[in-house]
Amino acid sequence: MSLQTESIIDFLDPINIAMISNDEGFKDSQLGKHIAVFEDEFPDISQADFVIVGCGEMRGAGVGLTSTNAPDAIRAEYYKLFHWHTQVNVADIGNVKSGATLEDTYAALRTVVAELMDQKKKVVILGGSHDITTAQYQAYGSKERIIDVACVDARIDLDMDSVLPADNFLVEMLTGMPNYLKHYSHIGFQSYFMHPDMLETIDKLGFDCYRVGKVKERIEEMEPAIRNSELFSFDIAAIQHAHAPANRLTPNGFNGEEACTLMQYAGMSNNCDSIGIYGYIAEQDEHALTAKQISHMLWYLMDGIHKGKEEASLDNKSEFNEFTMAFAEVETTFLQSKRTGRWWMQLHDGKYVACSHFDYIIASNNEIPERWFRAVERS
Repeated sequence: MSLQTESIIDFLDPINIAMISNDEGFKDSQLGKHIAVFEDEFPDISQADFVIVGCGEMRGAGVGLTSTNAPDAIRAEYYKLFHWHTQVNVADIGNVKSGATLEDTYAALRTVVAELMDQKKKVVILGGSHDITTAQYQAYGSKERIIDVACVDARIDLDMDSVLPADNFLVEMLTGMPNYLKHYSHIGFQSYFMHPDMLETIDKLGFDCYRVGKVKERIEEMEPAIRNSELFSFDIAAIQHAHAPANRLTPNGFNGEEACTLMQYAGMSNNCDSIGIYGYIAEQDEHALTAKQISHMLWYLMDGIHKGKEEASLDNKSEFNEFTMAFAEVETTFLQSKRTGRWWMQLHDGKYVACSHFDYIIASNNEIPERWFRAVERS
């Protein structure tokens, strides 16, 4: 164990496996037998493809709970799933201790996440209210890393009239100084929750917002947005109540399979190194169905990591189909992976960014893809 890892133990509570498994234990074929868990001693995370850390802090949503059993409720379902992806290693380092104040909890989680990212680990945070994304973001700020962020939520948390951080934490992320945000993509907002002026403001800032109906029509268009992002934040309020009964905000949104697909995209991305799943209150769940839904999302995250490992380096041109074309007097190159089918497009400065087959089709029709135009504006 490194000295740095020793230092983060002070911020963590270990996991009670007996409680999670109801004293029944796990079969050899279940994930619970294959995850390196912080129970009696801190596990060796050197080979882990991603590291789970719980943070049940809910004060930011005004729930009045400094901590909940939400992360453990998710673990109880996740550990029971069958272990298909034998090449994907998972570590679980327990739960961040709640601080005396909400800001103390943020600081503890920020320290843990930043240290794990220093060790080149993909971090998965089991929340907690959605404002815990603040600590997730601060981990990058502590390293002065400029990042892209993708957030899945039925609402855009910019409500200046609310005193709750869970309702307005995006204000600081989008406009605070110093700022470490290069680009922001909001996935799955539901229009009736949004003031039209808010969407106009976000558009003027150069950020992208995707309405839930548009995403459902062509969900594969979200893969490049997530692939380009370092930070991925998912509020279960984006999932239909029927698929996530703990979501009391709306009956509409993504179904369970669509939520799993978005999480799979985050797994496939080598760029995405922190993922947060927020908004789960176990006391509002029915038959643990929301915990099961989130556990399935984690399983598909593993599936995405497994697929991502198959991807070749962009430098290995023999592994890609290359298409050079001109659109609107701009000459550029598109690359399609022979292994995964994913696409990249070259910007004016020679750099490649993630894109979709649809972007290629648009360019083939001599039109400028919106994604290309936005990326050039930011570069």
